[in-house]
Amino acid sequence: MPKFMDVHRGFVGATAAELQAAHEADQKIEAEEGVTFERAWLDPTSGHVFCLSTAPSADAVRKIHERAGHPADEVHELAIEVE
Repeated sequence: MPKFMDVHRGFVGATAAELQAAHEADQKIEAEEGVTFERAWLDPTSGHVFCLSTAPSADAVRKIHERAGHPADEVHELAIEVE
């Protein structure tokens, strides 16, 4: 299944607890679109949030974030991975 990294903006000053709550809101409904949100990162200074997921499509990722109340500004498929 493809991996995706999405970006949210506008979370300046957000806390770890707020990031956790948003991540849990996604996870609560993710199965409805076949998405699995793996991790989320926050830079409270810039207000950027980054989420890593596996999903059938970028559209599925967008739908879950929108329904959870925090639409993604960008969704990128991670087509090539190295370790």
